[in-house]
Amino acid sequence: MKSTKYSEKVLDHFRNPRNVGVLEGDDVASGRVGNPTCGDLMEVFIQVEDGRIVDAKFRTFGCGSAIATSSMTTEMVIGLTLEEALQITRDDVADELDGLPPIKMHCSNLAADALHMAIKNYMTRGIKSRVPDGEGETFDASCLIGLDEYTDKGVYLSVDDSDSFENQRILVLHTGDESIDAALELTSVTDRVVLLSAAKDIITTDDLLEELDTSSVKVITQGRLLEIRGEFEVEKVLIHNIEEDEDYELFVDAVVIIE
Repeated sequence: MKSTKYSEKVLDHFRNPRNVGVLEGDDVASGRVGNPTCGDLMEVFIQVEDGRIVDAKFRTFGCGSAIATSSMTTEMVIGLTLEEALQITRDDVADELDGLPPIKMHCSNLAADALHMAIKNYMTRGIKSRVPDGEGETFDASCLIGLDEYTDKGVYLSVDDSDSFENQRILVLHTGDESIDAALELTSVTDRVVLLSAAKDIITTDDLLEELDTSSVKVITQGRLLEIRGEFEVEKVLIHNIEEDEDYELFVDAVVIIE
């Protein structure tokens, strides 16, 4: 690293990283992201008590910027509520470090994404026990990687005109009964509709369950949507199989997220 390109704060957090390590326990969750082009891999751990992050650690394989942004992110997040922590962006981390070279903003400044993923993992892993029968799942779309980038480029927050989805491969995120209704509606224009749920079972009314069972909708349970990917528009998504603890890609033309 050259001091002419990096701020003193970046150099300090690179040379003396804070909160290096891992956390374990029932109140701990982690999020991991990576940039295969640059070779950076970040994993952020959070410990949560009463909806507030009381401790955070990281382990990162990568360049100085990757280490510095991971270190700074853990410092920024301790003491915040989950909702407050979800508001932390890559730009916020860079600002706290007094700036980063432009190329590092997209290549190595991924710690905020790992943080958001850790929060999402914490919020959804116990979804079955926290959601009463007949109610939908909780999902915070703000921690989904790629949401803002692909909104109106294959990501839809409502289904206003089902005909526009004709013959497309569509992933509908289960966020409640309205999302089930949307998935069923879309079967009128395509037979390639997938309903993804992080829970072990779809929690809804008996009538909707019966409609799902007799429809062409493919239901995937215990799957968590991690990232939306594509070059200029949605081409595929990254899903985490909770039961097998592994990630896989699914090729789609559209993602429907009804909050």
